[in-house]
Amino acid sequence: MSQLVLPPFTDLLAQCTTSAVHLETRDVYAVDEEDQGLKDWRAGELADVDDPTSWWGHFHDAVGAAVDRGVSVQRARVISTPATEYIRFEHACTGRNVAAGEDVRWLPREHAVGLLLPAHDFWLFDGRLIRWHHFAGDGTHLRDVLDDRAEVAEQTAAAFRTVWERAVPHQEFTIT
Repeated sequence: MSQLVLPPFTDLLAQCTTSAVHLETRDVYAVDEEDQGLKDWRAGELADVDDPTSWWGHFHDAVGAAVDRGVSVQRARVISTPATEYIRFEHACTGRNVAAGEDVRWLPREHAVGLLLPAHDFWLFDGRLIRWHHFAGDGTHLRDVLDDRAEVAEQTAAAFRTVWERAVPHQEFTIT
């Protein structure tokens, strides 16, 4: 694997010309218990997706700018059912990703049987540069690593495509 300098995610997305795809396969991602979004969701007070001033951030700016340039931004989530609390929270917030221009789909893990999936979540930029996400068992983010090996990018793109084809669009997916 190439030892590439790890630029900020927003820089990688800003350099995209065709596509940015993201595969998430974990049921738990560590979130600070003091995270206001999580606290609001637990209290049934999640910010209205129709009021972007209450939740829009740098990530959404970057996605919106990429989509405006014609970049396809797709996210697929492979999840266990019944869903964990974190996945239910993530589902409730996904309207924000969609509002920014992402196309998001969900695949229950039982429908992923037979798929060969990478061991780590990733972003794949323009089908050639992978940003692997390494997490601890409890969902704590450990580090990200860039990988520009062509054969790995091809395999990663193929894995994403197979998930995408089986997954359900966010607007049609009900969390259980």
